[in-house]
Amino acid sequence: MTSTKRTLLQDFKFHTVTPTPQRGAGFSPGVSETLPHPEFHRLQHLSVNEAMAPMIEDRLPSNSLNAKSSNLDKPTLYSDVDGDELNRAAVSCLANYGTKFEKDIIVGSKGLYVYTASGHKCLDWTSGQMSCLIGHGHPEIVSTIHDHAANLDHLFSGMLSPPVIDLAKRLTSLLPPGLDKAFFLSTGGESNEAAIKMAKVYTGKFEIVGLGASWHGVTAQALGTQYHFGRKGQGPLMPGMHMLPPPNAYRSIFRNPDGSYDWETELNYGWELIDRASCGSLAACIVECIQSSAGMHVLPQGYLKALKKHCERRGMLLIVDEAQTGVGRCGDLFAINHEDVVPDILTLSKTLGNGLPLSAVVTSTEIERVCAERDFCFYTTHVNDPLPAAVGDKVLEIVVRDDLVQHSREMGLHLQAGLQKLKSRYGCIGDVRGRGLMAGVEIVGDGEKKTAALGLARDIASKMYGLGLWANLSSHSSFGGVFRIAPPIVITKEQLDQGLEIMEQAFQTTEGSMPLY
Repeated sequence: MTSTKRTLLQDFKFHTVTPTPQRGAGFSPGVSETLPHPEFHRLQHLSVNEAMAPMIEDRLPSNSLNAKSSNLDKPTLYSDVDGDELNRAAVSCLANYGTKFEKDIIVGSKGLYVYTASGHKCLDWTSGQMSCLIGHGHPEIVSTIHDHAANLDHLFSGMLSPPVIDLAKRLTSLLPPGLDKAFFLSTGGESNEAAIKMAKVYTGKFEIVGLGASWHGVTAQALGTQYHFGRKGQGPLMPGMHMLPPPNAYRSIFRNPDGSYDWETELNYGWELIDRASCGSLAACIVECIQSSAGMHVLPQGYLKALKKHCERRGMLLIVDEAQTGVGRCGDLFAINHEDVVPDILTLSKTLGNGLPLSAVVTSTEIERVCAERDFCFYTTHVNDPLPAAVGDKVLEIVVRDDLVQHSREMGLHLQAGLQKLKSRYGCIGDVRGRGLMAGVEIVGDGEKKTAALGLARDIASKMYGLGLWANLSSHSSFGGVFRIAPPIVITKEQLDQGLEIMEQAFQTTEGSMPLY
């Protein structure tokens, strides 16, 4: 019997139910045990995620997100707060770190929803910060956190623990040969910083190549390799940083005679410029398989293989940053599998921890050996912490066990079809792109000229949110006017359809959306 179902049954014993995501959320079935509650005999025959569905909605279809809200399905941890008062307090005591805070105070998150202090319930189509891969409050994740918070949370950084070893074993067993050794940190920026440092130690060189519009973090070396928002006021960045053109199929000036995107000429041209600028110490190139912050730009088929060859030709390492694409998000367990490319170093973060601060650096046995001999050091307070490692191990277990990679692929096709249908109906949608359950919708003021329309995009975003759908609008000039969509990969077809219907309503009721029929 799973600890999740045991907890639920115990809740019934005391006549309290803590609702969680509805059926179709990828939870595994459990075995029941007898408790003296009138609902027990019905409950014992249900799977875990059937059992965890809000009981007031039992007569509704199991995967319905159209069910009317009740007090039972709303998290109650912060049920009695004054949003306006908290906003005033935030102004007085919270520092800004480079963002515009949303007005609504979020008081709860459960499954595919977030809840505000004012009572608004909203579908979360960004999985938090593109991180809650299998939904908020997944019962098996909650149980894992509880068990390790109580028994094995944090250790001296030189100590080993079962969850860290288990995660390393599971992760490397799921990756191709050549990605054999792993260690674990907290954030994506931290893992990319470590990967760049490792590449420098291994090669004995220092120049790093990044892609325009990339995002790898805000630590010194990671920031130096991204050509994006966040560099102002930093003075000289790390020396030896170079940029390749961003692979933007929608806006690139590199075109074949038929008008299609000529990424090969663009990539070769970029390397020619780098070769001229380099002082002969090229160490590594770092790349995302889908440039999320840039506006969900997918690397063209063949790009990653070509990039690997360019690196090998110059004696460089290839670092692939799978912060958002990893662990099934894009219809492959890892996005590198899409082209069968094995990087020299792979970094993971966001999705691996399902919202908890967990990242990974994975490399070959040979690179790990040489770096250890050369005194590579990335010793931090939370390296190989047991609690987040246990969560990461559980996330991988669930994704593989519940066949969520295939589910993500299928739901991604359904999402793309729905977004393409919207594009055919509204002239303000310049481009729809993505793979799996990562999608971008770019808003323009003129379809032919591709002029940005940030004001219109903000109006549409406001309508969508008011109707109950949160999809992040990358509205800074460095990001472009693009809706970034990345719902939890446990989402059902019906739940996708509900979100698409809300998007349709938002476009339909926003002035300037340019309906075509």
